[in-house]
Amino acid sequence: MAAGLALASLGGVAGHAAQPSSTPTAPQAAAAPAGVSNTAPTTAAATPTANPSSPELAMDGAPAMTVKPMIGQPTDGLFGLQPQVTKNGQFAHWMHNSILVPTITVISLFVLALLFWVSFRYRRAANPVPSKTSHNTFIEILWTLLPVVILVLIAVPSIGLLQAQFKPAPSGAVTLKAIGNQWYWTYQYPDNGGFEITANMLKEKGDVAAGERARTDADGPKLLAADNRIVLPVGVPIRLITTANDVIHSWAVPAFWIKLDAIPGRLNETSFTIDKPGLYFGQCSELCGARHGYMPIAVEAVSPAEFAAWIKAKGGTMPTPGEASDKVIPQPGADGSAAKVEEAAETANATGPVENVTTAAPATTQGATSNPAGAGNAGQ
Repeated sequence: MAAGLALASLGGVAGHAAQPSSTPTAPQAAAAPAGVSNTAPTTAAATPTANPSSPELAMDGAPAMTVKPMIGQPTDGLFGLQPQVTKNGQFAHWMHNSILVPTITVISLFVLALLFWVSFRYRRAANPVPSKTSHNTFIEILWTLLPVVILVLIAVPSIGLLQAQFKPAPSGAVTLKAIGNQWYWTYQYPDNGGFEITANMLKEKGDVAAGERARTDADGPKLLAADNRIVLPVGVPIRLITTANDVIHSWAVPAFWIKLDAIPGRLNETSFTIDKPGLYFGQCSELCGARHGYMPIAVEAVSPAEFAAWIKAKGGTMPTPGEASDKVIPQPGADGSAAKVEEAAETANATGPVENVTTAAPATTQGATSNPAGAGNAGQ
């Protein structure tokens, strides 16, 4: 996991962000057959807010917050991991810089020195008659025990970090459910009324259709800015639950040291606490199809009071402080999911309650526009 997150923060995200804005987004055009949309409906159309004019919804359905240089995003010319804003991320950052990199450097230099020494000491000119030595007990013991000792020393902090990354969230945590779709994210806040947000990538000026909003520098880097940001409180434990509607996705934000797979038919869970307010970006980090590189994640970390005001502006509710969540988190399409509840209500209103009857796939307000295949299959 440490290696995957390091690659995501150094190369994966930075590679996308470094593309020039004039480059056409060819996969967008290639992935959309005639009559099929690649974009999910906006949150405003799918989930009306309680007060659309609220100052808490000034930008992208979230509090007005602009990008800060070098924080929460890839930066040109910056070498190393992104600055970490969670306890696990800070510990992993220290482990990477203070343990892994020095250990790798020392071993690499030692092996390189051995190669040079062997090449010089045992060259043909210095040894016209080759040695017939085949075993050296002392050296064989050393090259067996030393790697074992090194691995054990590295394993001690590694196991602690791994355990901390999957520690269950405490009572009073804010639950965020992230659902991967081809190719956009939907989010639910089960503890706050269950409202849902759909997040699509903001296109560049040359790629937008009439009436669509193009990305600006205030929205974030190219390929990382989303039309709807999610909001999380600072200093409050976050329970992240991931799943998917179609194929395997991965919810990854390098500044949080989070990379959690979203797998259809399964709920994965982890927890983290954000230490600093700010705007943080990530993206899907599991190859999920033609538009895999167009699933950005934009998170605004705000104070608990501002988070509560945003929840209210979105029409949600705040749970009783300190109480454990009693909300059931169903799989997409399972009994008890939002789509199943909506389908049952429509059936009951039309014909009365029906039991043990097989029905067609449920309709959903979060599916892609003009997509006959249903939610999670836009562009196929």
